[in-house]
Parts: sequence; structure tokens; C-alpha cells
Amino acid sequence: MSIRYSDTREYSVAELRDLFLSVGWSSGQYPEKLQVAMRNSHSVVSAWDGDQLVGLMNCLSDGIMTAYFHYLLVKPAYHNQGIGRTLVRMMLDHYSDYARKVLIAYDEEIPFYERCGFEVGKGTTPLQITDLAD
Repeated sequence: MSIRYSDTREYSVAELRDLFLSVGWSSGQYPEKLQVAMRNSHSVVSAWDGDQLVGLMNCLSDGIMTAYFHYLLVKPAYHNQGIGRTLVRMMLDHYSDYARKVLIAYDEEIPFYERCGFEVGKGTTPLQITDLAD
């Protein structure tokens, strides 16, 4: 298996639905919205096994100071192969001169992100309003 990486922002509804639902994320129930979200992202990197989308990470940004990494997901069959770590490295390299690189992680994913160089914010708590189920 040879994983290919891409910076495309164009994905089919089926590719996004399959990827997001593979990890149990409710946003996969809205693949048309995800398709628009990827097109409107500041940047997106993705991982492919042949013509199959197996991983994706996107960034929302002000274009100069702050990069917010919203999605990082890899199909479970491809976990523990370095794909997620590669996607994070690609994004961190792309935004290396930005003053602030931010993400919100599920608690069980914190060790992964710490290994990628992120730190838990001290004295901060992420807040949100969402209509999506957890």
C-alpha cells in the first residue's frame, strides 16, 4: 500500500460521507455541507489509497496570524500507519510562520496531539454552540 497526499479541496459527497461516517462523526450525515466546507477552507490536505479517500485535515484561518485546524480524521482501517501524523506535519509546515495554531481535541486524542507538538491550553476552555450530535 502506497499512500498519496494531496492538497485538493474537491471531494465527492460519497467520499466525504464515507470518511466521516467511518469514524462515527455525525457531520458525515451532511456530506453536501462538508463538500462546501472543504471548498471554503483555507487549506485541506488529504490521504489517498489509490482512488479511496482515507484521511483528511482542514484549516480555517485569517491568513496571517491564526490557523484553526478543525477536522483531522483517518479511516479506522488506516490507523497507526502514520497518516494522521503526516497530515498534521504537512499543516504545521504550511502554517509554520503563524503565531497561533489551534485545535480542539477529544480528550482521548490529547496524547496524539501532544506527540505532534500541541499543548493543552492553560486556563482556557473551548466553548461551542452546535446542532450536531457528539
